[in-house]
This record gives sequence, C-alpha cells and structure tokens, in this order.
Amino acid sequence: MRALSIDFGLKRVGLAVSDRTGTLVSPYRTIERTTRNALFDELIEIIVKESVEAVVVGLPLSLSGEDTLTTRQARNFAASLERRTDRPIYLMDERLTSAEAEEELNAANVRGKKRKMALDSQAAVIILRSWLENAH
Repeated sequence: MRALSIDFGLKRVGLAVSDRTGTLVSPYRTIERTTRNALFDELIEIIVKESVEAVVVGLPLSLSGEDTLTTRQARNFAASLERRTDRPIYLMDERLTSAEAEEELNAANVRGKKRKMALDSQAAVIILRSWLENAH
C-alpha cells in the first residue's frame, strides 16, 4: 500500500511516501505554507499524482502524552484533509521524531539551508516508518 505521511507545521509541512509494497519510505518534499487552501490543493494533487492509498498525519503530543495547542491544530488539519479526500487518514504519535530526524541528518552530514528543508521531510519519513511497522 502506497502511503503519504505529513509532518504538520505552521510554517512548513514535511512529506514522505512509501513504495507500493509499504516497505521503503523516502522523503518526498517540504511545502512552505502560504494559505490553508493552497496547502490542501497541493496535498490533494500529490495524493492523486502519487496514487496514495492512505495518509498518515503526525500527531505532536507532549512528552507526557497530553494534547497541546499544536496537537489540536494537527487534529483539525487531519479532519479538514479527511473532508477533501476519500483516502483514509490516520494519526500517528510523532513524539521525538524531530530529534531522531536531526540525528539521521547529522549521520548523513546534511548541513545549512538544505538541512532546514530536509528536517521536516525526514521527520515525515520517521512518522511513516513507525506507522508502517505498527500498522501491519
């Protein structure tokens, strides 16, 4: 199953996709947010173009597992996306994915401007990898 994961952010949205078998996960891109509608239009276009069968949205819970303002914003975003597509939308706990993404980028020696853009899509890779490991 080809899946798309979204590392939701107010400024940037990181994306990652799996292959059709759900085995390999790759960074897709990072979207710089402009307007809410432009973001949804771009996501729907990607979902169709890439034949995505499921969408996984990272849920930024606090370290103690509680909802935060950002958690509620991510839930609202996922609900809005769900109204715009017939693909199933899943929420995945994303605690510590940014730290893990930082470690992976350090190991790959990604620096500077590229790092900022890569961080969000790398976090989306980790979200999707976790979801695929736990969902199947």
